[in-house]
Amino acid sequence: MIVVPVKEGENIERALKKFKRKFEKTGVVKELRRRQQFDKPSEIKRLKMEKAIYVQKLHQNEE
Repeated sequence: MIVVPVKEGENIERALKKFKRKFEKTGVVKELRRRQQFDKPSEIKRLKMEKAIYVQKLHQNEE
């Protein structure tokens, strides 16, 4: 459970912003979206490989 302590006289918008930031860090929404669709293991492996190749090319271009 996310707890956001609100100080005396603190703006409610600021407290809401803190709550949203903490909620985003938990990754609940990201996990929910990921679970909405089943991905085959071979598809996940292929996407990881493509990402690795992309990152490797980025690092080569920096040098």
